[in-house]
Amino acid sequence: MTSPVLGGTLGEVRAVHRQVLEAQESLRAAVDRARAEGHTWQEIGEVLGTTRQAAFQRFGRPVDPRTGEAMAAATLPGAGERALDVLTHLAAARFDRVRADFDDVLLRELDTEALASVWAVVVGSVGAFERFGAPVVHAAGDLTVVDVLMHFEAGQAAAQVSFRAEGTVAGLFLRPA
Repeated sequence: MTSPVLGGTLGEVRAVHRQVLEAQESLRAAVDRARAEGHTWQEIGEVLGTTRQAAFQRFGRPVDPRTGEAMAAATLPGAGERALDVLTHLAAARFDRVRADFDDVLLRELDTEALASVWAVVVGSVGAFERFGAPVVHAAGDLTVVDVLMHFEAGQAAAQVSFRAEGTVAGLFLRPA
């Protein structure tokens, strides 16, 4: 089945998305090797076209100086792909499907009509959806948070999908990029 929103078949989108996720894992492994060889965050940031702080925030593994334990909690496996699935349904205006994995609080607070209204405001501001940026997954307390840049015909929006440990969606935010 083709989707005019995505400009191709959903199967193609999923296949390419899997390639992106595999490439991200390869990049993480390469950064880990570079750090093990003594390269600085400044050097890694320069190679990646970003700052040393941004490189550290994405790939670093900080240790709590009080305990010696890793500070970053484990993230929900497959969270990046799951977030893109949620956002794909949003971009295709399948609002009931977007809400299918919401936790009880989010189900109460964000009904289908409100979700459709928010999406209409976004599209009215920046035009038709075109594509996703790469998902960036990180832990935030007990949640796994996925940030995704969404590209539209006349601008961008930053999307954030938060998951609870059991996999339900605890938060969905869209804001101007």
